[in-house]
Order: sequence, then structure tokens, then C-alpha cells
Amino acid sequence: MSAQSAPVRLIPTGEATAMLPTATTKPITVIGTQAIRETFDEVCLQQAINSMQAPGVTDVILNPDAHLGYGAPVGCVMISPTHIYPGPVGVDIKCSMSLLQLDLPAEAVDDRKTRRALISAICQRTPTGAGKGQRNVTKSRSVNRTLGKQLVVEGASQSVCEQLGIPSEWAEYCEDAFHVGHDESQSALEARLDVLLEQRHMSNFSDKMSQLGSYGGGNHFGECEVVSVDDSNLAREVADVFGLRDNHVAFLSHCGSRGFGHNLASGQFKTLQAKFDRWGIPLPGRDRELVYAPLGTSEANDYLDDMALGANFATVNHLMINALVLEAFQEVIPGTTGRLVYFISHNIAKKEIVDSQPAWVHRKGATRAYPAGHHALRGTPFANSGHPILLPGNPRDGSAVMVADAGASKSRFSVNHGAGRVLGRRQAKRTLNQSTIDSELDQHDILSNCRQYPMDEAPAAYKDFEEVLRSVKTANLASEVARLKARFVIKDSSKADD
Repeated sequence: MSAQSAPVRLIPTGEATAMLPTATTKPITVIGTQAIRETFDEVCLQQAINSMQAPGVTDVILNPDAHLGYGAPVGCVMISPTHIYPGPVGVDIKCSMSLLQLDLPAEAVDDRKTRRALISAICQRTPTGAGKGQRNVTKSRSVNRTLGKQLVVEGASQSVCEQLGIPSEWAEYCEDAFHVGHDESQSALEARLDVLLEQRHMSNFSDKMSQLGSYGGGNHFGECEVVSVDDSNLAREVADVFGLRDNHVAFLSHCGSRGFGHNLASGQFKTLQAKFDRWGIPLPGRDRELVYAPLGTSEANDYLDDMALGANFATVNHLMINALVLEAFQEVIPGTTGRLVYFISHNIAKKEIVDSQPAWVHRKGATRAYPAGHHALRGTPFANSGHPILLPGNPRDGSAVMVADAGASKSRFSVNHGAGRVLGRRQAKRTLNQSTIDSELDQHDILSNCRQYPMDEAPAAYKDFEEVLRSVKTANLASEVARLKARFVIKDSSKADD
């Protein structure tokens, strides 16, 4: 994969910043303290270099959570005004975070029986695991083919929300409630969907639509939280704008575009790789996952349309999950109300203004971070505060809600999407102890739907969350608004129970 043989060296530029030199282009911006920088292995750094040296790329930023990914590292930002890259979006198009604030005080979930009842009620509505969908749960919502075609084209439109029982006002609290095609129209998506539905890899379209309102597997989760707002005046003011309630219950979700997005991304990789092979085009770093398409070509247009279709599914998937979670809470604790705090992506490419010019900002395991006053927030509820940044850590150490600072300009208005893996999945299963994992969560009074918590998702498989947050704050990218303490976790229990 590497075009360079010499060891990769990071050059510190501050307590929580560094640069990664390349042979032929400008250096890569690195965010992370010394302790965090030591978690970047040679393959991760070489992927960053390959990405920076790829055609049309003007910037690469490596975030504290960075680790091995598809072509580009997970936890990076890659910018190009001329090319689009599927790898730095990945196979889970618009994998995202969302946070639902409930009106329940923290003590409402103190009782373990209540939490067990909530876990059961949620799992009766939101299935977990590969291939699982609404037909696998007893209190499902029907998503037929016609509605599926509508929602992947329209995203969270009022009509789609009404048909799925999603509060239509929640669309206002999405980073993007809908996505359009390569020519900025919905008609391009309608035309592209018609083409896709004739292709073999989309023969299971109806089945994939039935996965709406489900979590999937891997690192996806739903987590019941207690909100603890930071004690500073600024944090309290921002928390009020966000709708966060101190010492109250909230629900954090991590999921994406499920099997539909995977089908779209896999199809694009195969198509582009076949063309690179046929035309003999050199691959950046000889990495087949760094295929690309110049903007304006039919290949780029097809990818942008496919990405938008997958992103629209992911948006509605999250909103439906939140509606189902609220319904579950209302079943167990009648009278519960809730509102969406925010829904924000960390696997997407978006056209933004970079250095006064339009460019495609690829965020792979990276989260947008616009501070107060940013032009893109005009007309939104967060114009004067900056939008919420949702950073999952792990159940033991908690998660965080942050808001961008002016210093986020140095990272092209992006931050990490979480803690980031420090152990690969196989390594975690080889080296970690199941009883230790389960007893640790029990000691913290954290329940789960799994008889045994997945070893490859254990807190010890991830980087030190406090050090990750310290990197973000020390680099002046964002400030902490609130911490989220887990009370129970919904994960893919299928593998854990094998």
C-alpha cells in the first residue's frame, strides 16, 4: 500500500497539534496530545499520506480518534474541489449520532427493574444485528416498497415523517434533514433510483427498507444516559439553547444507512475499481479503496446520487429510532415526553466553502464543527451558539456533548467522531477477558440487552476518552457542554450470545 519506505514521523506544533510531512504535498494537520499521537500506527499514518497525495486533494486532517480505515483512516477529513472519493465516506454512508432529551429526572431510571422493562420495550421496536429489520420485532412499523422509494429520495420530508409517526419538527434539528442529487435536485435521485432498482445488487431493496428503525451491529448502539451539564456559565447557556436538561434522562443513538447504504457503497467500489483496472489508472498508494471520480463525470454523478440516497435512508432511520425509543419510554413510564437535541453525521462528503471556494469535504469518522456565527448556521436554531457536537466515548467513561470554538477553523471545522479504536476487533477478542468486561459494567450499574457484552466493543478496546477530549479542548477546537453517563446499553446481542 505504501509508496514510502521510511518510517513516518510526526512533528509537534503545539501541546495538542502536530504535522505529518509528505514527500510531494503540504503537511497533514494532526490533532492530538503526545499520548494520543502515540496511538497512531504506521499503517494509519501511511493511509493519511496516501490520501493527501491523491489527485485533487488539498487538505487532510487527522483527528484524535484516527485508526485504520477504508483507503483513508477512520477519524480523518479529506478535502477536494475537483474529485469525489468513496473510501473517505466508507461503506456505512452517513453513519451518525442522535440525541433525544427526555423530561424524566435521573431517578426515574434508578430502579433496575424499570431499566430492564425499558430495554425490553426498546428491543421490541428497534432490532439489532446484521440483516435484522422491523419484521424481527413484535411492535414493528411497516415500511413498504412505495414508502421506501419515497424516503430515500425525499429524506425527512413532512410526508415521510407523518407516515412513520415521526414528529415533523425534528427535521429542524438535523444537520441535514434531506440530501439532493448531483445537480442539487430530487429528480436526479428519482432517476438514479430507477436505474438502481434494475440492477442485481438492488434486488433486495424491499428487504433493506424493512431495516428502517434498526441499529445493526458492530459499534452501533442505543444508550440511556443521564445528562450532567458543565458548571460554567457558557456551558449552561449553550445547554439551554440545545435543550439539554441537567440531571435528566436522555437517549444517545449511533447508527447509519444499514444494508441499503452498504449495497450502494459496495456497488460503487466495484464499479470504480473495475474501471480503474480496465483503464490502467494508478491508485493512490496502490490502495484499491482510494478509487475516485473527477467531478462532472458520469461516475462522480452516480456516486453523489448514490451517497445522497443512502444518506436520506440514514436520516430517516435515526429519526424513526428516536420515535420508537420515545414510544418505548412512554409505554414503561406513561406521560414521558421528549425532543430531539440533534442528529449529526460522521461518514459523509458535503460541498462546503473552503478558502472562499466550493470543495467537497469528506468526513470519515469525523464530525462537522461549526461555531457560533458560522455562515452555514444562519436560519437555524444554533446560529448564535454553534450546533451540538455528539461525541460517544464508551459506557464506562461516558460520552460528551460539545460545541465548536473559533479554533475549529484549523481542522476545517471538524472534530473526531468519538474515542476511536485502540484494539482491532480480533485483537480485543484475543486479549480481553469477558468476565472482567461484564463485571466492570456491573460495578458501574450499567445494564445491557446482551447476556455477555461484546468483547470487541468493550471500553478497553477504545482510546482513553478523557485524553481524546483533552486533545480537542487543548487544540481549541471545541468546548464541553455536558457529559452523558450511561445507565443501560442496547447492542447487537446476536454475536455476544453465541
